Amino acid sequence: MIFKKNVGSLSPLGLDFGAQGKNNQITSLSRFPGKTNTVLHRIETPAMSVADSCCFRGNFHDEVKTHFHLLKSKSPLWRQNILFQKCIFAWEEKRRISLLATRATKREQECKLNLKYQKQKEWIHFVGVGGSGLSALALLAVKHGFEVSGSDLTWTSFMDGLQQAGVRLHVGHSVSNIQSKNGSRFPNAVVVSSAIPQDNVEILHAKSIGVPVYKRDFWLAKLTEHHKLIAVSGSHGKSTTAGLLAYVLKSMGDDLTAVVGAHVPQFPGGNIIWGDGQHFVLEADEYDGCFLGLSPYIAVITNVDWEHVDIFQDEEAVKTLYRRLLKKIRMGGHLIICGDSLGAYSLLDYTREGTKPEHSIGTMSIPSSDIDGYDVTTYGISSTNEWHASSICPNSQGGSDYVLCHRGQPLAEISLQIPGVHNVLNSVAVIATVMALLHDQRPTRELISSLKLHLSNFIGLSRRFELIGEIHGCHIYDDYAHHPTEVYVVLQAARQRFPFKRLLVVFQPHTYSRLAVFKDDFAVALSYADYIVVTAVYSVRESGAWNVSGKDLAASIIGPPSEYIPALEDVVDKLALEISKDPLREIVILTLGAGDINTVGPKLLHELRKRLCKAKSKH
Repeated sequence: MIFKKNVGSLSPLGLDFGAQGKNNQITSLSRFPGKTNTVLHRIETPAMSVADSCCFRGNFHDEVKTHFHLLKSKSPLWRQNILFQKCIFAWEEKRRISLLATRATKREQECKLNLKYQKQKEWIHFVGVGGSGLSALALLAVKHGFEVSGSDLTWTSFMDGLQQAGVRLHVGHSVSNIQSKNGSRFPNAVVVSSAIPQDNVEILHAKSIGVPVYKRDFWLAKLTEHHKLIAVSGSHGKSTTAGLLAYVLKSMGDDLTAVVGAHVPQFPGGNIIWGDGQHFVLEADEYDGCFLGLSPYIAVITNVDWEHVDIFQDEEAVKTLYRRLLKKIRMGGHLIICGDSLGAYSLLDYTREGTKPEHSIGTMSIPSSDIDGYDVTTYGISSTNEWHASSICPNSQGGSDYVLCHRGQPLAEISLQIPGVHNVLNSVAVIATVMALLHDQRPTRELISSLKLHLSNFIGLSRRFELIGEIHGCHIYDDYAHHPTEVYVVLQAARQRFPFKRLLVVFQPHTYSRLAVFKDDFAVALSYADYIVVTAVYSVRESGAWNVSGKDLAASIIGPPSEYIPALEDVVDKLALEISKDPLREIVILTLGAGDINTVGPKLLHELRKRLCKAKSKH
């Protein structure tokens, strides 16, 4: 059977049925069962889309199955041949049953990834569950109703909360982690951290037995696809900004969901908030291009700097990735970007050939080439930003006070408990985001008043200038800073809070690659302390083949005295000995790094209490 169209041309899928709304005329040439003569028909058929078009080739019966709806409505033979009708009716019923079965199978497959409305107790296994990012996803999976397990090389503090939530945890990677005791049951899916190599034994085994393996970016995309996503990204400050934003929105009555890559003491779920509202606040990580699977309604970019040197060749490579994120913002959405960050603001200068003329956002001129379809708001300390902070000064809580301005006009006085100019910037980012999100739902004055209240009540994140304890004149703090920019701003925050105390820093370099690239920058940033101890490099992903060590960093610091003590236990012993000699000396000890340096503060505090108590009992 051959169908010929009298107008138009062939498309890749067959005939071009585009007739500008008019009916198409199709000529059919066919032989019917029981007929020896050739019958020529002209069939008037409605205009069809490209999706409906196809090549009309093959034997007659196949063609009848595909195009019976045309023949049934238009062909005279439909009314003349009873046998033909019965064949059509029989096939139509068979086709109907087949379609129902196909739809049921499709619904069953979709159910496996329907994370929001999970009814069945399916099993999800997380590889690298001890990290800040994957631990949050595992906890959220528990809230969604999944059975959850996970594994990591070592036990981390994030795993404590997972264990309390009922997650089955394993230290070390093994095939046995992804199968039941009798080997008869396997996970429905395996989710993998970006830091886990693809030759991991659990990943390989899962793939070999047909268990789907998903990277973190895919899982995040599935989690957030039906929400109004606020993705908070940036080389530095995204954890605090995301945590502060989620805390403020929750305090304002928003039933949101949030995932933050750090423990937030004011979150009931540690590093997540579980809600049923449409808003989803996510700390969107650039590592391994993880945020590129997202489709944010609002994207927040705190700054752009060269970080993750094991992934990005230089700062331009980082910018290229962030430009791709800008293209993911939904139509009608919003970009909140720090105008004080040269790296971030340069994203708006990116143009292509044939771009449109520049247009103005606030008081800043921004090219429209890559921001068509969404609004842009800048924030910062400079008055050229739409939202900015002025008259910044320390307050009695150890944080900062400042005047919030919009387009140069002062609106309110804001007070923070968290110290440092970097946290002033983080708070202004939150204000700009909330105003973009809710400005059409509440009056501006009401929103600003509510923001002022809740910003002042936020106490910060764990491992972000976190107080470990005090004993006599010694104050011990811990911070996650592991990049020169972060080290610098946290030392400035420490100076702001304790302007007259001696500042002793214990720094643990994180990864050889980062130390090799930024050794001189680290030396400059650390020189703002009064005394520096550098430990051995913490690196679980790299070897020492980079020909650099913590000793090299300690030797390169100019100004304040520094020394290299590789083992953390020896650091505790030395500091405990020195401090116990003069326990009333006013000193601030700040441990810095993204590894296990956070164990030093609690151990030192315990040792000092033990020694001072023993010394007191002797007297």
